[in-house]
Amino acid sequence: MSKWDDLKRVEESGIVAVVRAENAEEALKITEAVKKGGIKAIEITMTVPGAIDVIDGLTDEYSKDEILIGAGSVLDAETARACILAGAEYIVSPSFDAETVALCNRYQKAVMPGAMTVTEVVNAMQTGADIVKIFPATLFGPKIIKAVKGPVPHAPLMPTGGVNLDNVKEWIKAGSYAVGVGSSLTKGAKTGDYDQVTETAKEFVKLIKEAREEMK
Repeated sequence: MSKWDDLKRVEESGIVAVVRAENAEEALKITEAVKKGGIKAIEITMTVPGAIDVIDGLTDEYSKDEILIGAGSVLDAETARACILAGAEYIVSPSFDAETVALCNRYQKAVMPGAMTVTEVVNAMQTGADIVKIFPATLFGPKIIKAVKGPVPHAPLMPTGGVNLDNVKEWIKAGSYAVGVGSSLTKGAKTGDYDQVTETAKEFVKLIKEAREEMK
């Protein structure tokens, strides 16, 4: 399966689950709960203790057909390479780093650097970004997607930060390629309620599907 197949899966699902956790065990439980809820793309952030080992374990346990595992909060090419060796199929960053983008393209792994302005979005795209992560999206709201797509209508944008059940349909209708969702999806894990995580995942999947149907 090529990176283009991976990107298509992210676009079709419309959501990437951003997993932040206090420890590796919690990250694994969140991943399983999110998977049960129907989300197929999961990003293990480098802020999780032992994150690379978590990625290695998950990619051993699940096939790409089951879950598409990526790495998040990747700040440099060295970390990106370690994540790819552990099995990560895509790399997500909070900011733009040209060396990280180049490395991912060298190994044909999807790369999603962060940006906040039209200039940053265009720079990321022309350097080889597959998707541009609008971060932190909570500062702007869904209007930022339409604002960027005005002059750059072909930009593949993934807002992350501030996406929740109340506004996810707005983000999709504004033209998002997909959305990245963290705490509003996984908050149940803070109290050990992984069933809540699963139910929240199901609701996100449902709302994204509804939004796309309403756009037709």
